[in-house]
Amino acid sequence: MTMELSEEDQLFVDVTRKWADKECPKDWCRELETREHQFPHELWDKLVAFGAHGIGVPEEYGGQGGSIVNQALFAREFSRTAAGLSWVWGVTSFSGTKAINCCGSEAQKQKFLPPIASGELKTAMSFTEAGGGTDLLGGMKTKAEKVDGGWLLNGEKIWSTGADVADYLLVMARTDTTVTKRSDGISIFFVPRHSEGISITPMAKLGMRAMSSCTVVMDKVFVSDELLLGEPNRGWYQSTKTLNNERLVNAATCLGMLDGVLEDAVDYMQSRHAFGQPIGQFQILQHYLADMAMWQKQGELLVLHTAKLQAEDKPSAIESSMAKVFCSEHASKAADLGIQILGGMGYSAETDMQRYWRDSRLLRIGPISNEMAKNMIAESYGMPRSF
Repeated sequence: MTMELSEEDQLFVDVTRKWADKECPKDWCRELETREHQFPHELWDKLVAFGAHGIGVPEEYGGQGGSIVNQALFAREFSRTAAGLSWVWGVTSFSGTKAINCCGSEAQKQKFLPPIASGELKTAMSFTEAGGGTDLLGGMKTKAEKVDGGWLLNGEKIWSTGADVADYLLVMARTDTTVTKRSDGISIFFVPRHSEGISITPMAKLGMRAMSSCTVVMDKVFVSDELLLGEPNRGWYQSTKTLNNERLVNAATCLGMLDGVLEDAVDYMQSRHAFGQPIGQFQILQHYLADMAMWQKQGELLVLHTAKLQAEDKPSAIESSMAKVFCSEHASKAADLGIQILGGMGYSAETDMQRYWRDSRLLRIGPISNEMAKNMIAESYGMPRSF
């Protein structure tokens, strides 16, 4: 498998990079990020104008076409300037675009994909249980009971990013409590946010501030049959492509943040003088920079390899976890070194290093903890299951 981009994909990268620099410069994104729990509608509108929400949506449903490769390339270039604000695009990309593409019926695709592609519809993922965390299946307490014409949902979700502004929530719930295998008896629903019985509360966070993560409480929420995605009781198996897509997009997001860190570190090392010389002459700082550059290239290879596997519909669960772990770990390490290179200015809210550090730190925990992802990787090499 070649790791080189096609001419068309390279053009897409170049156009996206120019757009990000012009329309979403770092200083503008830095100011947006300070508005905790205030969704940046102006950024959403810029994404609409660029056609970003249509990336990965088939042209017959009003999208731009393209594959997960294009989604990953966009996530990387956008995150270079936007850092965690890239989730303004990313959350709908995997909880809406990918979920409907993978699991939706033809009627659901015709209903939801065109407004997603045009930016008229926002979605959010509500999978994580309040008491479950990474143990998604073992901690699944949200239930959906079959009633006439639909289902009644009861339960509480946490870390549902963008739920406060979404039009629909992608909700995972247990629909059969008699099964012996916990991955059975799970279904996925596309739940209107304004349904009676839903209450949403944003949570205070260290990073990713402008994009609220929320608790979602559902009390006898009625969902009609046509909003069940895929087959009932097969939701976990249907969700794996969405979850692998989410891990890859988050890996690409972290790679973009690493790009931004490296870019800012080079600029500062060339312009800042101390002891009568540019600080870029100091060997230790050159070593920091070299480490970042090597991490960047390694992450790039992992992300592109995994994206091509997914685009060709080949098994990619382990590679998705590898990319997510590596890129999040090293984006966080790079941002920490970047703060060290900038010294006091690295700790200042006037620069972006602190923003890259805060936002990348989250992605070592979610959407799956790096420790759990490593367990899965080890298991794929014949080790006994550790969870």
